[in-house]
Amino acid sequence: MDLYDRIFKTEERVNANGCSVKGTFFVSHKFTPYSAVQELDRRGHEIAAFSTTSNNDQEYWTEGDYETWLAEMGSNRLILEKFANITGVDGMRAPYLLIGGNTQFQMMQDQFFLYDASITAPLSRVPVWPYTLQYQMPHPCHGNGGHCPTQSKEVWVVPINELDRRDDPDFDESLTGCHLVSSCSNIYSTNQFKRLLTHNLNRHLATNRAPLSLGFDAAWLQGKKDFAKALGEWIDDILLQYKDVYFVTHRQALIWMMDPARLNAINVYDNWKGEKCQPKGQPLCSLPNPCPVTSRELPGEVLRLHTCMACPNNYPWLLDPLGDGDGFN
Repeated sequence: MDLYDRIFKTEERVNANGCSVKGTFFVSHKFTPYSAVQELDRRGHEIAAFSTTSNNDQEYWTEGDYETWLAEMGSNRLILEKFANITGVDGMRAPYLLIGGNTQFQMMQDQFFLYDASITAPLSRVPVWPYTLQYQMPHPCHGNGGHCPTQSKEVWVVPINELDRRDDPDFDESLTGCHLVSSCSNIYSTNQFKRLLTHNLNRHLATNRAPLSLGFDAAWLQGKKDFAKALGEWIDDILLQYKDVYFVTHRQALIWMMDPARLNAINVYDNWKGEKCQPKGQPLCSLPNPCPVTSRELPGEVLRLHTCMACPNNYPWLLDPLGDGDGFN
């Protein structure tokens, strides 16, 4: 949790409403310590689906049929809810941002997923607000090679507005945008990193104030010396400078859009408060079960499932997400 603590400092780093800053964690399955996921949920962060297998074959996702998307995201949600002992996993992101087109979104609608956070909106002067797929997408299809949806669906999209990768806004050379902060390959120093974040926040504040999605790969933050510390320092600077900028989850942003409050009432906005506003106390479980389990779907592998719940009979996977063997009957 060292990386987490450098960024969030749960009891110290707080929004203007007194609630600790929050984030959305897109969680895949293999090697995930579910006791840590349970603690993230206790602290008020959002847990969202990110697939069970994280298959690195591009066509597996872009050409995946309905059953593939259902197995990947449905099993991922079941595994998260059972072994992290949480409820309300209703957001998802496609691995590698490889969108599965109408097939993916039909599955999401059928399975009551609230939103997708995989679609990239290309860099433009005015960013894009989250939208529903009841109507045509308000921006060109843009991304990593996946297929954007073309049919009306009862699903929200929280777009990834491409970042202006310039850390110096006076630098007038045209540069392509980057999807996630961790894909801005021209950022080498912590000072550049902070300037990049500030520049893009200012772009959003100066136009339509659409939510700014800052996406990070944990391995990228760990591999960049002092970047996690710099991110925490930047959050402190922003919280000190602005009383109308909040660090919230994807779901919280959508809740505000569906039930908005005026800025002068946002500090007492009930939908952002609740028992997880400023969590106190110790983790619910500090000694998880390090369950050594196998699966017929992964022959020859013995994997440890760290969970505060009872150990399953099998390692959870696509056909047996609860690990009880019923998937093979």
